[in-house]
Amino acid sequence: MTRGGQYLGLIQAISIIVPLTIAIRASNNMLLTTIPLIARYNFHFSNTLIGVLSALTSLMTFLSSGLLNSRLRACHRRIAFIAASVLYAIVFPLFWLSSPLTIWILSAAAGFVLGFLMPNVITSASLLPDRRARERLLNIYTLSLSISLILGPAIESLILKYYGLRESFLFFTVFPILALAIAPFVKFPPEESAEDNAAVSTTTVISNPGFIAAVLNIATYNVVFSFLMAFGGIYAKDSFGISYSMVEVLFSLFFVTSFLGRLYLSIRPAERLWPYMASAVTMTVAGILLIVLTNNPLIYAVALLILGIPHGTTYPLSVVSISRAFKPQHRNAANSLFFSFMMLIGIVTPTITGYIADLIGIRSTFIVLIPPVLVALFFLRRYVKSVDRPRE
Repeated sequence: MTRGGQYLGLIQAISIIVPLTIAIRASNNMLLTTIPLIARYNFHFSNTLIGVLSALTSLMTFLSSGLLNSRLRACHRRIAFIAASVLYAIVFPLFWLSSPLTIWILSAAAGFVLGFLMPNVITSASLLPDRRARERLLNIYTLSLSISLILGPAIESLILKYYGLRESFLFFTVFPILALAIAPFVKFPPEESAEDNAAVSTTTVISNPGFIAAVLNIATYNVVFSFLMAFGGIYAKDSFGISYSMVEVLFSLFFVTSFLGRLYLSIRPAERLWPYMASAVTMTVAGILLIVLTNNPLIYAVALLILGIPHGTTYPLSVVSISRAFKPQHRNAANSLFFSFMMLIGIVTPTITGYIADLIGIRSTFIVLIPPVLVALFFLRRYVKSVDRPRE
């Protein structure tokens, strides 16, 4: 392909991937941060129940992504993707009418459809044949994730100044509707041959060093992120007495530095991954310690700014690791399984930490997150070598 053709392909992909990613991620993040607030302050759930509710959403995504989407052929996956977009647009506004019972059903349904949406967006973003263009698009994709994570809380903060938590779901339904409008234009990889399908079993994927590196890398941060999404807003409101609107402002600050981290990687894609991964863990531990050792809302905001940086870098480094380690025909299986492992972390973390938070408090639970992060880093160093020197 000529250089002009490469640029045209990149621009076309960006025009689809960016708005679709923003629409899905802004609305999904709104679910993750607002459902715990409704569960606590409208339905009076305990920390344990809130943790289980958050885990349920991740469990359903884990099942649909890892067990279903990863096994579908490209033509069937496209149908499932569009159908999931329709269901997402239907389920989302129903949270406005949720009760202590139906919020479990709606959370499970939203999590299930997400397992067909995000992995296919990732795969679509990794289809460009040129490595540099592909990794630039992957970084732009993750950059658009950060844009959505800044935009979503900022919009919700404004909404919550005038309306309640329930009503905010009605306003945010515009995002699932936008995703549905774009979904038919998403590109899928060429149909896999029987030989390709046979060559990429689940065992083959999860034993690939590049895949293991991607999972360990995301684990160094997602353990913290899962807890922060489930309990960070509750901690801020209970500890500092701030409003729902200000809770969303704090989340928006967190995602600003995440955006900056991804912007940097979009401009200067990483050749060597390990230095970035190690730096991200250092900042993660520093941010946690800042939360634990102080009890000031301004310091908490600074800690969120610090934690936003590794949030911005760990995910793009993981998807780049996968894109380097697998052929285009195999990336759907790898991305689906990777996404399901992310959800597995989202199942285990809030379930365990919600129970711990009921015993020792949310603030003290933050310190419990540090050991698993350091253990993941220890094993990561071994596996990242396989993708640290990319092949052209």
